[in-house]
Amino acid sequence: MTSYKSKTIATWLALLLGSLGLHRFYLYGLGDKWAWMHPWPTLLGLYGVQRMDLIGQDDRLAWVLMPILGLMLVNATITGIVYGLNSDADWNAKHNPGQTIRPSGWAVIIAIVACVMIGGICLMSTIAFSAQRYFESQIESPAPAETPNPERPASPDKK
Repeated sequence: MTSYKSKTIATWLALLLGSLGLHRFYLYGLGDKWAWMHPWPTLLGLYGVQRMDLIGQDDRLAWVLMPILGLMLVNATITGIVYGLNSDADWNAKHNPGQTIRPSGWAVIIAIVACVMIGGICLMSTIAFSAQRYFESQIESPAPAETPNPERPASPDKK
């Protein structure tokens, strides 16, 4: 008989450490290939945070790496929401076949609310950070100056 996989624990793991794939390790074990895909982008994003702390806001590599961390955090919170919103019957059919249904309780609802709040903050912060860096990069590299055309007369306001 396999061990019981709690929806509550999986939801909280997705919220707290989901960007590292711990919720998938909990549900599917160490052999899960998708779980091993989570830590690498998260660590790259954390490296971007460290670079921005050490080098400053002009570090363009940090501009690319930090949104990756934000997207991994958003991915983890969305996964927590999906786990938590599964019905107990559907959850048991998928993760605990042949075992009795255990009701989830309020801990799952609290985790879902926390996932929505934290996920929304992470998503909006990532969008704002990326948009700000994009527009700053556009200002730093101005468009090439217009060269005068000898065949076209100058406009009256430029005299």
